[in-house]
Amino acid sequence: MIYYEIHPVNPEAHLFEVTLRLESVGAEGHTLYMPNWIPGSYMIRDFSKHIQWIRAENSEGPMKLGRIDKSSWHLPASDSSVVVTYQVYAWDLSVRGAHLDQTHGFFNGTCVFLAVSGREKETCTVDINRPDGEEYVHWRLATGLKAIEDTAEFGFGRYQASDYDELIDCPVEMSDFNLISFEACGIPHHMVLTGRHKVDDERLATDLKKICEHHLQFFGEPAPMDRYLFMTYVLGNGFGGLEHRNSTALHCSREDLPLETDDTDGVKETYQTFLDLCSHEYFHTWNVKQIKPTEFLPYDTQRESYTELLWAFEGITSYYDNLALAQTETLDKEEYLTRLAKTLTAVRRSKGRFIQTVTDSSFDAWTKFYKQDENAPNAVVSYYTKGAEIALCLDLLIRKSTHWQKSLKDIMRRLWSEYGLAKKGVENDTIQSMVLEETPDSAHEEIQRFFHLALYTTDPLPTDSLLSSVGLSLAYLPRRDRNDRGGFKASLPEDKQLSDLGIEYKSKAVGVLVKNVYADSVAAEAGVSAGDHLLAIDGLRISGSDFDKQVQQISVGETVTLVAFRRDELMEFEVALEAAECDTAYITYDEKGSEKAQQQFAQWLNLKESGQ
Repeated sequence: MIYYEIHPVNPEAHLFEVTLRLESVGAEGHTLYMPNWIPGSYMIRDFSKHIQWIRAENSEGPMKLGRIDKSSWHLPASDSSVVVTYQVYAWDLSVRGAHLDQTHGFFNGTCVFLAVSGREKETCTVDINRPDGEEYVHWRLATGLKAIEDTAEFGFGRYQASDYDELIDCPVEMSDFNLISFEACGIPHHMVLTGRHKVDDERLATDLKKICEHHLQFFGEPAPMDRYLFMTYVLGNGFGGLEHRNSTALHCSREDLPLETDDTDGVKETYQTFLDLCSHEYFHTWNVKQIKPTEFLPYDTQRESYTELLWAFEGITSYYDNLALAQTETLDKEEYLTRLAKTLTAVRRSKGRFIQTVTDSSFDAWTKFYKQDENAPNAVVSYYTKGAEIALCLDLLIRKSTHWQKSLKDIMRRLWSEYGLAKKGVENDTIQSMVLEETPDSAHEEIQRFFHLALYTTDPLPTDSLLSSVGLSLAYLPRRDRNDRGGFKASLPEDKQLSDLGIEYKSKAVGVLVKNVYADSVAAEAGVSAGDHLLAIDGLRISGSDFDKQVQQISVGETVTLVAFRRDELMEFEVALEAAECDTAYITYDEKGSEKAQQQFAQWLNLKESGQ
C-alpha cells in the first residue's frame, strides 16, 4: 500500500504539505513523477512547477533525490521505509488546479500527489488534514474518495483509492461549504457550494434530481457510481467544469444560481447555463470517464495522448446536455431551440470550419484548441459545437432511417454496455460501425456519406434539411449587434442589409480594442490587426458602447478612414465596408411542416421512442 498525507500548512501563503510513505524501495530504486496534464483538459500544464521544495529520508537520515526531467525524480534503494515530503504552492483558481487560502482549499490529485512509477495499480491511502487554527474548526471536506477507518462523511480523516488513477480522479474541496443533498434513482447526490452566494436550495435540488435521473435512465443499469458530488465554487464572474468518475468540479457566477425571488415558472438564462453545465459534466460520468478512446486506456499523464474522437466525447455530450433539459421540461421547447440556435451560430461564425476538420480539431487539441490565439477564429473549429451539430444530425438521421424506432440513444447505450462496462477502448470507426448495425441496409450509403462529410471534410452539414423533418426551419441572418447569437423566433426577423468590418472587439473608455480580425474581411484586407486600438471612424470618435450602431449607419460599400494606435504608433486604414455576413442562426416552426413532422418534433424532445 502507498500512503499519502496532505496538510494545508499555510493557507495565507497557499501552501499544502504532502507526505508520501513507502515501506521499502527495491534495489533499482523508484521513479517518482508528477502528472503533466489532467484528464479532461488536454494541454500540458507542468504541475510539478508548483513544488516549492522536496526531500526524502529513511531510518538512516536524508536521501538524495536525483532529478530525471522537469517532473520526475529518482528515489534510491532503501531497506527501511522511506518518507518523501514536499510543499505545493496552490494558487490556481480553476477547476483543473489547486487553490488554498483562508476561505477554502481545493485540489486535484494531479497537482499534489506524486506517482510511483510501476506501482500505479497499487491501493493508495491518504490522510487529509484540516488546517491548524480555531478559524478552521467549522470546515468540512467533500471528495469522491472512499472514507475509511471511522472517517465521518464530509469529515477530515483517512480515505482510500483502489489505485493512483482513482486517487487523481477524485478532487477535494474543504471549507465551510453549503451542502444540498438529494437522491436520484436511489443514489445519494450532493451539491457543495463554496463562496459567498444566495440560492434557492429546494429548486436547485429539484432541477438537478430530474436531470440526473434522466441521464441515469438514459444509460440504464448499472449506474457507474454509488454516490455523486457537484463541487461548485461560486464567484463574481466565473464559469467552467471538469468531469471526474463520481464528481465534478464547477465554477459559476453568483447570478447563475436560482433565488427564491425568481419566477418559479421560468428559468433565467444564466441559470439555464449553469444547469446545462451540470448536465454536461454529469453525462461525462459515462461518456469519457467510462466510455473512452483506446488512447486513454490507461491515461498517460506524462505526455500528450492524441485522439480524433473528442467530437464524440465532447460533441455528443454537448448535444445531450441541453436536450436533457428540454426532455425533463427543465427548459421549455422554445428555450431549448434558442440554445440550439446559439450552438449553430457558434459553428457558423468559426472561419476555422473551412480549413480544419472536426477530427483534426480533436487531434490538435493540445496545440490549437487549448492554446488559442487571436487567429483562432480563422484556424480552429470547436469539437464541442461542431461535434454537437454532428450529434444532432446523427440522431435525426438514425431516427429517420429507422422510421423513428431507434436513435443515437441506442448507440450510447451500446457503447456503455459493450465498451464502458467492459473497459474496452473505442476505436475511430466504432460509432460508425454501430450506427450501420442499427440501421437498415437501404440507409447505409447515406450514413457512410454523412460520416465522411462530417468527420473528414470541411463541407457544411445537412442540418437544415434534417431539422425540417421535425417541422423546424433554420435560417441564417446578419447579427444585429455583438450580443446577437440567434435563437428561436416565432417568425424570422427582417433581413436587413447591415454594414460590417469583419472584426471582434472589446469596448474601451475611448474607442475599441480589436480582439480578432476575420480572414478575408474588409478589415483584414485593409491591414487592421488584432491588438489595434481603434479611436476614430471618418473623423468621429468611436464610442465603445455604440460602435456597432456607428458602423451600421454607414452604407455597404462606402469607404471610411479608421484611425488607430498599434502599440504606440498612430495608424490609418482605408476600409470599404461590406455587407454583414449571414452567420446568425434562427430557428422557427416550419409553416409547411406536416402533422407527422410535428409529432416527431414532440417525440424527439420528450424522448418517447417506440418501445421505451
